Amino acid sequence: MNPKVDDFLSKAINWQNEMQLLRKMLLECQLDEDLKWRQPCYSYNNTNVIIIGGFKEHCTLSFFKGVLLQDPEDLLEAPGENSQSMRVIKFKSEEEIVNNRAILKSYIYQAIEIEKAGLKVVVTKDVDLEYPEELKLHFAQNPTVQLAFESLTPGRQRGYHLFFTAAKQSQTRTARIEKYSQQILSGKGINDCTCGLSKKGTICDGSHKLL
Repeated sequence: MNPKVDDFLSKAINWQNEMQLLRKMLLECQLDEDLKWRQPCYSYNNTNVIIIGGFKEHCTLSFFKGVLLQDPEDLLEAPGENSQSMRVIKFKSEEEIVNNRAILKSYIYQAIEIEKAGLKVVVTKDVDLEYPEELKLHFAQNPTVQLAFESLTPGRQRGYHLFFTAAKQSQTRTARIEKYSQQILSGKGINDCTCGLSKKGTICDGSHKLL
């Protein structure tokens, strides 16, 4: 048990009991625990396998290579239309976790076996959005941001994509991506701020000041 995860869960406002149950189950499967990207993350042989997420409407068990899992119970969902690898299971009560404990553990063990076998996800390029290298790197370092981005509507994804790629310099693209990560995690599009700046044709960075 990682003390950083202890601290995270003790301060969780939503789904604390549900996430505790998920944590206990993952530790029983002998996965290593750490706090990554501000979420409890579980790995096998230093490779990320599963991450626990807490959102407004539900909490999740997210499998990094979920697309490779057999899903006889039809529990897995793609977090977004463009998600090629990650799959999630959503929970809205403790009972959902307790009543499906055996099934969930079978999915976890299956994910571990995928890592033991060294299986890889073959990712195809998105025909609509070609992510800039800076965004790909940010997603690799912050999978929860990728999960949130891929959960946005296609229109919101395109809005961010246009803004990020409009910058000519790599440093500027990176700065924009980092600045808007929290807004992406909040499920908002680039023009979703209600401060009124976007109505003037100006993008707000969350500080409600003209950029």
